[in-house]
Amino acid sequence: MKSVFIAGIVFTGIFLVLLVVAAIFFMIFKMRQGGAQDRSKQNEEATMIQEIYTGLSRMEQRVEALETILMEQKKGNNT
Repeated sequence: MKSVFIAGIVFTGIFLVLLVVAAIFFMIFKMRQGGAQDRSKQNEEATMIQEIYTGLSRMEQRVEALETILMEQKKGNNT
């Protein structure tokens, strides 16, 4: 009877070890797939940030042009 009990414990232990190893490989696989998705998200965010930067640069040029126009109008009114 003791030998059956010991064999059951050994096989259960082996099964648990294999289960843990399989879980580790599964987690590594999922992490690698998630990394590819993160890269595509990062690329999208980088593109969006570049578009925002370009838009802000254009807006800065427009504001400078408006400031110049207002300064010229102010000079014209003073003379």
